[in-house]
Amino acid sequence: MAAHKVGGVAFLKIDGTQYLLRGDLTISPDLFEREGIAGQDMIHGYTEKPRCPEVKATLTDTGGLSVEAFQRMIAVTVTLELSNGKVYVLREAWTTDARELNTAEGSFEVTWQGMGCEELLAA
Repeated sequence: MAAHKVGGVAFLKIDGTQYLLRGDLTISPDLFEREGIAGQDMIHGYTEKPRCPEVKATLTDTGGLSVEAFQRMIAVTVTLELSNGKVYVLREAWTTDARELNTAEGSFEVTWQGMGCEELLAA
């Protein structure tokens, strides 16, 4: 069996502009979450409710980058290109949470939520 690249290098773009991805990229693309219902006698089934697809990333804070601009991000497209060839596209996204700058590391974390997240598989 040949070895396959499964992780490593990744790229993050917002509306086509690439940002310096420091690390800790997490993608949560699901539109629903389910919770099992267990009775005293058997499993009764599950409940299902909608959820916002989400992307979390740590970015490098360069001198020319406006961290404040991330607060104003609404209805943006977040594109993630992974080293295994997959691409994820988070559509109509907005930022959540206040940004906290790590001045010792020169980084900050950002979370986007969106209306939908499309997974494009590698060819």
